[in-house]
Amino acid sequence: MDIKKKVDQLVRTHNTNNPYVIAEAMGIVVRHVPLGNILGFHTRQCRVSLIHVNESLSTEQQIFTCSHEMGHAILHPEVSTPFLKSSTYFSNEKIEKEANEFAIELLLSKEVVNPITVQDAIESYRIPKQLLYKKIYP
Repeated sequence: MDIKKKVDQLVRTHNTNNPYVIAEAMGIVVRHVPLGNILGFHTRQCRVSLIHVNESLSTEQQIFTCSHEMGHAILHPEVSTPFLKSSTYFSNEKIEKEANEFAIELLLSKEVVNPITVQDAIESYRIPKQLLYKKIYP
């Protein structure tokens, strides 16, 4: 599965890398709800993809979480994902790795006019350096 190609196609199609805009265009429902220490999760109900994002996260963390869960919705549409916790960033599970890669490719897309820098991603989105380095140094 070429995740980068999927993300590039999505960004070109929707002319944005904003996960909320893309989700709305694709009919994916995004909800901000209290989730305690859980960052977010993806479910499917009656053939509708739902992304649940913890409302207590910073805006940047909500964007990363939404991007990660969108990765699940697009790459693994029939799978309801386990709750995303901070420790999930380093999960060895294939679907979690793919969702992390999807989120990073989306947020750092070169297809948009103002892609964020790696330092912005680390500071604002709190994306762990180890994950970003995999994109920069594959």
